[in-house]
Amino acid sequence: MRSTTTFIAAVLAATTLTAPAHAAGDVIRTDTGLVSGTHGSFQGIPFAAPPVGANRWRDPQPVTPWRGVRDATGPAPRCAQDAGLGSPASDTEDCLYLNVSTPKMPGNRPVLVWLHGGGFASGAGSDYGTDRLVRNGNVVVTVNYRLGAFGYFGYPGLAGSGAFGLADQQAALGWVRRNIRRFGGDPRNVTLFGASAGGLSACAQLTTPRTKGLFHRAIIQSGPCQLGLPAGENRVQHTWVPREQVEEAGRTAPHGCADIACLRGLPTAEVKKLTPLFSSPAYGTEALPRNPVTALRQGDFHRVPVLTGTTRDELTVFVAMYYPPLDAVAYEQALTAGFGAAKAQRILAAYPPTGGDERVPLSAALTAMTSSCTTDELRAQTGAFGYEFAEPRPPMIFPGLPEFAYGAYHGSELPFLLRYGTVELSAPQQRLSDEMVRVWSRFASTGQPGWDRRDVRVFATGPVAPADHRCDLWAG
Repeated sequence: MRSTTTFIAAVLAATTLTAPAHAAGDVIRTDTGLVSGTHGSFQGIPFAAPPVGANRWRDPQPVTPWRGVRDATGPAPRCAQDAGLGSPASDTEDCLYLNVSTPKMPGNRPVLVWLHGGGFASGAGSDYGTDRLVRNGNVVVTVNYRLGAFGYFGYPGLAGSGAFGLADQQAALGWVRRNIRRFGGDPRNVTLFGASAGGLSACAQLTTPRTKGLFHRAIIQSGPCQLGLPAGENRVQHTWVPREQVEEAGRTAPHGCADIACLRGLPTAEVKKLTPLFSSPAYGTEALPRNPVTALRQGDFHRVPVLTGTTRDELTVFVAMYYPPLDAVAYEQALTAGFGAAKAQRILAAYPPTGGDERVPLSAALTAMTSSCTTDELRAQTGAFGYEFAEPRPPMIFPGLPEFAYGAYHGSELPFLLRYGTVELSAPQQRLSDEMVRVWSRFASTGQPGWDRRDVRVFATGPVAPADHRCDLWAG
């Protein structure tokens, strides 16, 4: 019986090297065991050992091979996180899993590896439906990675401190290189793409030696590559939650301790309390040796084709979350507080009051400073292709936000590429979605999106004038 089972497994492995099956019970052999999916979808495949117990705050460890066939027909748990902006809560640290979706066509297909956003504090790979990209002939992989205090906690002398979530992404890319051919994908044609924190992750992975050869193109969506990251292993997991506060949690917890061994024993719920709304990885580790800002400026990055862009009104969501409606006086006061009197006057001249809710020009100014102009800088540094998503009335993907003129807000391009929640597109928006999916697929296949590097492609359902983000104001 054992020899028969071995023979069947060998046949299964051989027949899945070039084209994935699409029966109701697809079985494929990975390098750690057999997985069973359905109709080309394989969910919850482990790419690293559970980061629990002694593995908490360690680089991802190898998966223990399993016997038999592992069920891969349902999503794995999302990484530990609080609920926020439509993302449900989780208390699970055993979360290092990925999902693979395959098209109904011969193998050796382009591969797209998706890194979700969520401020390094929330989200999961399973939040996103990949069927549009799969129908265009791509194999798509979505990835979980550790978040918040679990992914970015810094501690003196702790190897990998501050960048465990980035190391998880690297482990997932390694899994793709070893296994994706068996799912019909080409391991020599892998595109890493992500949005927001996932886009910033793609920036980081573009500059670290660990990922050399693991991907061959990158798409950076609303990823602020010029955002400065904290440095060094004993920096905080985020500037809002210092290491001392994590240690204090250890001292005041029932464990009554503050050393790293004892901190690893803290209940998940206690550590989760220390995660702010937005976290941040640190550099100065093996996962990310250099500050990506410096590496990009000095030309020290993987020479792969890059497509990068933003939404036209990136910061409207955040301004609406953190500012009440502003009149002209309050608008000037906010600029003066943030930039000083002299710079505030120059910003006011470029983004004058409208006579209405002055959060609108404030959002435009902050969008230019943090997103649009820094993306232009990234294009100049890397020779990247550029785009801007400018759909004026996209569907809202974040529930519970106050009424505001959001425009093409941060994240609004996502449902045009990936299915997200119950968001529905209008007929013109569906046509725009089809166009964008074709562009992303063309880039994944060839490294060429279909326009000149000197141009910025604008995506919208109707004619939209090119935006002037007044980048001279923000230079330097």
